[in-house]
Order: sequence, then structure tokens, then C-alpha cells
Amino acid sequence: MNKPILEMRSITKTFPGVKALSEVSFGVARGEIHCLVGENGAGKSTLMKVLSGVYPHGDFSGEILLDGIPQRFRNIADSEKVGIAIIYQELALVPEMTVFENILLGNEITKGISIDWNETLKRAKEMLARVNLDVEPATRVKDLGVGKQQLVEIAKALSRDVKLLILDEPTAALNEADCDNLLDILKDLKRQGVTSIMISHKLKEVIRIADTVTVLRDGETICTLSATEGAVTEPVLIKHMVGREIDDVFPKRKHERSSEVVFEARGWNAWDQTLGRAVLKDISFKVAKGEIVGFAGLMGSGRTELARSLFGNPDEYKTSGEVFVGGQAMRFQSPKDAIKAGLAYASEDRKGNGLVLIQDVKENITLANLKALSRRGTIDDNAEIKVANKYRDALRIKTPSIDQKVLNLSGGNQQKVSIAKWLYVNPRVLILDEPTRGIDVGAKYEIYMIMNDLVAQGMSIIMISSELPEVLGMSDRVYVVSQGRITGEVSAAEADQESVMRLATM
Repeated sequence: MNKPILEMRSITKTFPGVKALSEVSFGVARGEIHCLVGENGAGKSTLMKVLSGVYPHGDFSGEILLDGIPQRFRNIADSEKVGIAIIYQELALVPEMTVFENILLGNEITKGISIDWNETLKRAKEMLARVNLDVEPATRVKDLGVGKQQLVEIAKALSRDVKLLILDEPTAALNEADCDNLLDILKDLKRQGVTSIMISHKLKEVIRIADTVTVLRDGETICTLSATEGAVTEPVLIKHMVGREIDDVFPKRKHERSSEVVFEARGWNAWDQTLGRAVLKDISFKVAKGEIVGFAGLMGSGRTELARSLFGNPDEYKTSGEVFVGGQAMRFQSPKDAIKAGLAYASEDRKGNGLVLIQDVKENITLANLKALSRRGTIDDNAEIKVANKYRDALRIKTPSIDQKVLNLSGGNQQKVSIAKWLYVNPRVLILDEPTRGIDVGAKYEIYMIMNDLVAQGMSIIMISSELPEVLGMSDRVYVVSQGRITGEVSAAEADQESVMRLATM
């Protein structure tokens, strides 16, 4: 084993009411790709924030050694000075600035008191070459796709002579091709001498790329596994992450389709007035009572546009076609109308559109149905507490209190709060857009169990997911969307990844 570049010893970090890290020890060998895995709330991101100086020395106990030298970081700037760079899932780029301006932002090359733009451009091109990104440096970042923006962020880190690169869920928002490209880049950087720490919930990616894997659970170090010893497999990782074996990632249930159709769209079209093009073309489908209908397709195929246009059209597409709820023709002028008719929509972007992060769990759960709690124009606080506690218990939301701010919850528990919010409006049809994005395998299993319980009670679910195994494992039927059209419908018994991908690329 190579000499350690990093040692973290007995790290303990406490927040009000929560011990996020308890005596965690973590080491990384020079020149390796070290993956950090665990359930949401296990302490992975907190540990990396300690390492990078987001939580300064004195805000935690324990010690950090880089190349054997004790470190006392007061902020991120201190960690950057010794060659540590962290890249978060939410990228820290300035959209209106160019690629090369972003790469050298805060690290500009100067000549006297002025920026040397020629040298800055030259340096930026060198960094782009290191990450194999072939884009014009003068391109504005907002004009790049998410995958390319991720590589610009890495190039920015490399411009600071990084020794240790930390990536927190780098592939969470990427499509399959961009994921593959990013993992290949990390391997190239390893050959260039860069040591990487990657946090990921995607275990197949971890197995593919990791030299070493450390598992955290409930703020404690569970184990460190070496890929060279053959110990890194999906069942082994899952067992260590959740503290138990999960024999089947997708819990079984009976597929008994009812003849009662609760939702139907006929000839549905949507025109994006900003883009000046059709995003949905002649969409028709049905959802029966008590079934899960999956929508599969590549990114940009129109799946989310379909959900949002049907749910009161908040994006104000120009729409046409017919919508039926319980056999009755409907026309929704707003999401409020859709909710009244029995629809609910849990957005793919829970942080941006699904939740109010600075409000507490209680307020988020009741947000979509405050009228039910109002007495003469005033919220009944006791009734709100009862409702919040009911859904916290029913969905097993892990929180110290219903008064905890949602931003302090793990991703999986935030997702449960988002689902609880919509269950409180008592919908007939629940639309779940990317219901398990960015959450770990244990939390995914709990979301799947919730879905199965809901359909067993007679609710219908429309599930949109970029993960084909999830669509196939949870759906009774699957509609495949490509370029704004439904290109096929397959039953759960007949569907496989190859047939769905064939339809998705038509």
C-alpha cells in the first residue's frame, strides 16, 4: 500500500440534537481512488466538510494529517492552499462567465495589477486538456450541459495544483454517457498523480472505479474494503451500509391491475413557447386504480415536461388534448386545480421545487393543504402537530423533531417529507418524478415499500425514473418516451432493459 496522503483520526462532530460523526477514522493512500459510501445521514458529506475546512478547526474534535503534517483549517481557503479541493453536487460555477474565467476565478494570473488574459487563457486550455474537455474556452458556462460543467469544475480544481480531489455525488445529475466519461477522467487523473475521494450512492460506479471503499453508518466507521482483495461487491456494500442484507432491492408485491381507470390523457401536446418547439406530441396513456405506471426514456425525452404540463402546467406550455380523472374530463388552469381533482406531483428537484428548506418538517408536510388546518383564517397549531407526527411515523422520517429544519435532514428523509406533503392532500394519483435520485440503497428500499403500501391502499402512482432497473423493478406497466412521443408500452412481465432502450432511442 502506498504511503497515506491523508489521515483523519477520531473525528467527532455534533449539531444541535444530533451527533453527526462519532470517533470516525479515515485514511487515504497516495494515488488511489477512494470511495466513501453509506446511507443518507451516515456522515459522509459532514466528514468531507470537516476535511475541507467548511467546518473549521475547533468546531469538531479529532485531528487531520496531510502528508503526516497536522492541519488546522480555518476555512476552505486554508485547505486549498495545501492542495485539497472539494466539488459538491451543486456546482460552484458562475453561469454568465466564460469557461476560462470560471477555471481561474479566485486564482487569476496577473501582470502587475492587471489580469494577464493571455496567460489565463493558456492556463485554462491546459486544464481543459487534462480533463479531455473539447470546448471553446470563451463559451459561457450556462451554455454547457451538466456533464461538461462538471468537468469545468474539475479543471478549476486542477488549476490550483490539487493533491487531493474530493467529489460529492459527482454523477447524481448526469446521464449514463456523461457518467462514464467522468469516471474515465478520474482514472486519467489517477495516472497523473491526483488522489481522489468520491462520495457516491451508485454502487455499480463505486465497484467499477474504487481502489478502496470506506463504509460509514450512523456517523461511525464500519469498515474499509480493498478492491484488490475482491471484497467490494454490491451485496457486501449494502450489508455494511444498512446493517442487514437486502436480498431483493425491489420489494415484491402482487401485480393485479384493476379495470377501473382513474387517470387518462388523450392526444396530449405541449409547445414550449420559450424554446419555440413542441416538447410533447400526441401523448395518450391510462392509469388504473392501484397500479404503478413507469415512464422511461433518455434525458430530454419529455418525461418531466409531461408530468408538469398535466399537473396544472406551471411552466405555461401551450397545451392541447384531453385529460380525464375518474372518467370525468378535466382542464387544469393551475396546480391548485390539479390538486383539487386528486393529483399530486413530487418534483424531481426536491430542494428547488419540492420543499422549503429553511422551514421545519411540520410546516413542509402541511404546506400543500393548509386549508384543512385553518380555523377562521388561522392555522390550528395542535392539528398541524398531529398531522406532522402521523406522517413522520407512517413514513419513518428520521428527524430529532418535527420542528427540525428540512435542510438539516438527509436526502432520503427530505424525500420522505416531500412525499408526506403530497399524501396529506389525499390524492388519487401521485406522480413521483425521480423519487430516489441522490439517496442511498437503504432509503430507496424504504421509498419502494411506501409506494407498495400506497398502491395496496388503492392509490395510483405514475413514476418517472432515469434508472431502468428501478422502472422495471417497481412498475406494473411501462410507457417509453422518446423525443416527446410515447414509442411503446410494455408490461412488467415482458419488459427488459434492452427492449426499453430500443424504444427509448427510436
